[in-house]
Amino acid sequence: MAFTMSLDGFIAGPNVSKAYPLGEGGQHLHEWLFKGSAEEPDAAMGREMFDRGGATVLGKRTYEVGLPHWNDTPYPTPSFVLTHEGREPQAMKSASFVFVNDGIESAVTQAREVAGDKDVILMGASVSKQALKAGLVDEIFIQLSPLLLGGGTRLFDDLDVHRIRLDCTRAVASPYVTHLRYSVTNRRLTAA
Repeated sequence: MAFTMSLDGFIAGPNVSKAYPLGEGGQHLHEWLFKGSAEEPDAAMGREMFDRGGATVLGKRTYEVGLPHWNDTPYPTPSFVLTHEGREPQAMKSASFVFVNDGIESAVTQAREVAGDKDVILMGASVSKQALKAGLVDEIFIQLSPLLLGGGTRLFDDLDVHRIRLDCTRAVASPYVTHLRYSVTNRRLTAA
C-alpha cells in the first residue's frame, strides 16, 4: 500500500466528496508529484511505485468519488473494487474494474493472480485497514508531506497495533516530501 500522508497523519482532508475527492485541502498532499524535475528523487520514487503495480484493490467510495477524475488519464492497472453489492465488471476509458463482494481476502487473491510478479496496490483507507488487519500487507510506502491538514481521514486508526510491526527499509528525502518504505511483520509484540 502506498499513501501520501500529512505530517499530522491524514491521507485526505475533511469533507471528502465528488467535488473534493481528497477532501478540502487534500489535493496539496500530492504536489510532490508535480514539483520536482525528472531527475529529482520524487520523480524516481513516483515512477518506481507505478512501475511496480500490477493490479489495484480499492473500495467503493474511492471508486465512486475519486476515480471519475482518472477517466481521461491512463489508469495503471486492472482494478478490483471491494463492495457489499453485486455488480457486473465495468470498463472506463482508461481501465477495467471487477466488483468483489466476498471480502478483502478474495479481492486481494484475485488481484494477485492478475498482477503476476508485480505488486498489488491498495487504494483507500478502509480497504488498506482491512488488508492490514487480515495480514495481507507486505509493505507500506508513505510519502510524508510537510503539510498540516488538521482533520480528515487517518490511515492507521482502529488497528490492533500490538499485532503489527513495521521495519523501515528505506528513507529518501526531498524538499517536497520524505519517502518512507516499511516492511510489515504481523506478529504479537512482546515486552522486553
